[in-house]
Amino acid sequence: MLKSARKQEKDPEGRMPLAEHLRELRNRLVKSLLAIVITTIIAAFFYKDIIQFFTDPILEAVGCDYSFAELAKNTSETQCARIVQNGLLSPFTLALTVSLASGVVLASPFWLYQLWAFVAPGLHRSEKKYSLAFVGAGFPLFLTGAYFAYWSLPKMASVMLEFSIIGSDNQLPLDDLLQLIMRMIVVFGLSFELPLLLVMLNFGGVITGKRMAGWWRGMILGITLFAAIATPSTDPISMLALAGPIWVLYFAATGIALVNDRRRARRDAMGPADDEASELDLTPDDIGEVEAVSASRALPEQTSTDRVNGYDDVT
Repeated sequence: MLKSARKQEKDPEGRMPLAEHLRELRNRLVKSLLAIVITTIIAAFFYKDIIQFFTDPILEAVGCDYSFAELAKNTSETQCARIVQNGLLSPFTLALTVSLASGVVLASPFWLYQLWAFVAPGLHRSEKKYSLAFVGAGFPLFLTGAYFAYWSLPKMASVMLEFSIIGSDNQLPLDDLLQLIMRMIVVFGLSFELPLLLVMLNFGGVITGKRMAGWWRGMILGITLFAAIATPSTDPISMLALAGPIWVLYFAATGIALVNDRRRARRDAMGPADDEASELDLTPDDIGEVEAVSASRALPEQTSTDRVNGYDDVT
């Protein structure tokens, strides 16, 4: 009965005491951690398949035929790399690292929902709509950038191995290789979030679409330099394959910002929304009105100092 009464007394606008906020935060953190633990345990049974999924394209690009049962062997005249694991505990710690990282990624829809459910009650209706749109667009953009990183890594590996001394044995520590792959995926994924960040700043009123349109020369140059550094392949196709989509996303973000600026101008002309407070204009329109208001609100002068029953005429 006490729990049901507490639920009924909950504020419809999402307001609650600090203790209730902390209790809700604790419950959602526990749920998120439980989901990560479950997905980590599941990923632990497939961690070898996960490692092969990321390393096989790289080793195939450098002319290696790799399997976990035998070492990499050279199948062509090009330089060949061999994956190694150093230390007795290295395979175990690597399995834990890969399983935990996979668990966090696989459980991301659940713990992102828990984060959204904790923040959403304090947002306005329009803010909720925009937040869902940003989250819905951000996740596919990150996956797109991760795919481009996965696609460009084999080309990068083949270029890097060309600097090896002829006849030398190239050994790739598996933990270092996986860390490089993860860094590339994160960098490429975040780079594809740049247009979304610009749109968020525009919706927040920080920058305008006109200013974003004026940055197009510098943005194209910066994106091109980033693509050249992130993809150290000698062919321009790999660089343009990364820079081209970010160019398109930047101009799409600029177009969205320009449309939003026009929509904001129309909305300001119509007045505030239903769930927003209007701004009070305390500035009088005419100086004469100020004098009239001040004169009408002035206390009457006391005509005499005689008191009737202990009171003067003002009282």
